[in-house]
Amino acid sequence: MSTQRQQSETEGEAESAETDVETPKGRRLDEKRKRAEKRERERVEAEERAAADAERYHLKVFRYDPEVEGKQEPRFDDFHVPYEPGMTVLDALIYARDQFDASLTFRHSCRQAICGSDALFINGSQRLGCQTQLSDLDQPVRIEPLPHSEVVKDLVVDMEHFYDQMESVEPYFQTTDRPEGELEEQRQSRENREKIKKSTRCIWCGACMSSCNIAAGDNEYLGPAAINKAYRFAMDEREGEDMKQRRLEIVEQEHGVWRCQTQFSCTEVCPKDIPLTEHIQELKREAVKSNLKFW
Repeated sequence: MSTQRQQSETEGEAESAETDVETPKGRRLDEKRKRAEKRERERVEAEERAAADAERYHLKVFRYDPEVEGKQEPRFDDFHVPYEPGMTVLDALIYARDQFDASLTFRHSCRQAICGSDALFINGSQRLGCQTQLSDLDQPVRIEPLPHSEVVKDLVVDMEHFYDQMESVEPYFQTTDRPEGELEEQRQSRENREKIKKSTRCIWCGACMSSCNIAAGDNEYLGPAAINKAYRFAMDEREGEDMKQRRLEIVEQEHGVWRCQTQFSCTEVCPKDIPLTEHIQELKREAVKSNLKFW
């Protein structure tokens, strides 16, 4: 009986509410309530939009497409990207491409500062996009392709010349000294390993080459990355003196180590903190000690 009485009371209240809404006074109150709810929703939405705008980062991205008419003139496009804690420049570029302009072109791969494919010119300095935090940069964040390189499209540059220079120093292990035993190893001392350890960190990103004023004016200059690679093998005691001499002859050429003016610009922008300038100077000293013929 009590359950039936409760159901009857509930139904009675619902009917009473419907009756109230149907009266002129009820309709006015209902409209007033709806207007108040609408105003509250608009206020909340406005606050959310304001908060989102306050947490957006302004990107000015270099654009160039030689194959599309109307986009052949270099320009900068503006993107406003919502910020999230820990967001990198590469994350922002990916968001801009996925949400605003699918034609935006740039290189990236591992996103862990290992592949070296996303080196860019960010706020006037060579950096890795995946390694650079947006929170560390002033707005607007200006993103350009690496200077002193031919632009293929947008932020993509032609790396062939850089790779050719790297290849010219024969960046691979060579030796004529073989271990006597079949199972013997080519052993390296701990001291020698420590000496060349930093030079092995190079990820071929091209940031150092792009920052070098000498490389900008001398297209035949080997460049900091290639010379560092030559250092890595020339200083490896397992290659022997003959191969060391050969590598010194390669880097001692007219467009080799002697073109370096010790500006330290390459060292400053290296994302792996390789002391490139020091390695170049050490190769100069080795060349002098070996009585190599200068140009």
